[in-house]
Amino acid sequence: MKEIDAVLFDLDDTLHDDTLTYRRAAEQVAREVAGERGVSAEALLRSYVDQSDAFWVRLTPSSLGTPLASLRERMWNAALVAEGIDDPALAVRCARDYNRYRAGFLELWPGAIELLDGLRRRGAKLAMITNGFAETHREKIAILKLEDAFDEIFIADEVGMLKPDPRLFRLAAERLGVAPERCAMVGDRFERDVRGGHAAGMFTVWMNVRDERVPREGPQPDAIVSNIREVEGVLPLSRKA
Repeated sequence: MKEIDAVLFDLDDTLHDDTLTYRRAAEQVAREVAGERGVSAEALLRSYVDQSDAFWVRLTPSSLGTPLASLRERMWNAALVAEGIDDPALAVRCARDYNRYRAGFLELWPGAIELLDGLRRRGAKLAMITNGFAETHREKIAILKLEDAFDEIFIADEVGMLKPDPRLFRLAAERLGVAPERCAMVGDRFERDVRGGHAAGMFTVWMNVRDERVPREGPQPDAIVSNIREVEGVLPLSRKA
């Protein structure tokens, strides 16, 4: 088994419950709009979630230069139009309120900070790799008080690369001063985190929070856990780390 000197972490749905956070924020916005315009809050929420999910699935490096604030406005505008409301000004307000509500719901998974502190005490180097946008993720990292928890932080639009591009994982290893094969990648998304980390030659830990199956054509993760508290126990940390 590989010995590990460094651990790379995804952010959303790995260190905190991003899915719950954004759905709660979107639900609050949808309820407010429903009260004003007489539409179904549930239907508006579904329309927004569909828009958001589609955006992240389609995300490519060429999308990274687009301001996320304007993208959020477009998502809300499309969701509103789908429910019969053509009001661009309302879409702008929805995006603004959504961002504010989401920030208020942010919270680390129980055990996340203890895991990071424990790995540091054992001498492991730590990095974060996220496909998010610095426009929102720098604020998110600050709210979650993670700025000083990592030796390096890599946000997609700051480095111009997206997971699962193995070059991004290798860049992280290089900045940490550790060979890729002595790094572990921990993340909740198989295609982005496991496939990308595996392609870079890293030990991969799939935090399978959605109880999904390993794709038939996909590489086998080196370890599978269901929550953040189980991560340290599956990492083959070197004596040096």
